[in-house]
Amino acid sequence: MIPRLYVEAELESGTALELPDEQARYLRQVLRRRAGDAIVLFNGRGGEFQAIIELLDKRNARASIQAFSDISREPEKHMHIVQAACRNEKIEFMLQKGVELGAASFQIVHTQRSTLRLKGARLSQRLNRWRKIIIEAVEQSGRTRIPTLHWRHYLDEIEAPGLRLCLHPAGARSWAEMRNRIMGAETITLAIGPEGGWSPPDLDILSGLGFEDLRFGPRILRTETAAPALLAAIQAVSLN
Repeated sequence: MIPRLYVEAELESGTALELPDEQARYLRQVLRRRAGDAIVLFNGRGGEFQAIIELLDKRNARASIQAFSDISREPEKHMHIVQAACRNEKIEFMLQKGVELGAASFQIVHTQRSTLRLKGARLSQRLNRWRKIIIEAVEQSGRTRIPTLHWRHYLDEIEAPGLRLCLHPAGARSWAEMRNRIMGAETITLAIGPEGGWSPPDLDILSGLGFEDLRFGPRILRTETAAPALLAAIQAVSLN
């Protein structure tokens, strides 16, 4: 496969681009690429560019930007994830799989039963780590847009566009009952609770924000599994 690399730079056909050190090391040491090999570059603003490695050594890396491809691999629906803060490895799994399955944005929010508490420098470091995971998943999956990521200290701070659904095993509405509304919605926000589930005050806040409870089958999903499962299901019914 031709490597895909995200670069925070203006890209234009017929120009050359100096590649960042981290990406140069990745091409050289991990992928064992060399001058003359093909790569794909994108900056998250839509489409991607075919490119050729001009120079790749221990000190310098440069790519020649070739043709632009106005391609999009984004889902037709805009799907946003509100994930209750939980153990870090669970968030990392959810972000990676959520990107692969087409999520447009992620909000990690502290809730009453959240086990993860972050602030200050520790929060900044974790956000940087999570954004790196998102970018790597975008590179791997072929997407051309970078999902946004935000940390919310309070549940009532979240942004929730479109149809608002809160996954809750005791929810009043089943997947079958909501299917037609999901199929007709252009934008959907999905709220996923922490390991211990939503607390009654959390559910009250979500209800006040316009969220509707949703049951997704007879089994209780893990917090890191729920968002990917719902994203896959929504896209499946949308394709029918």
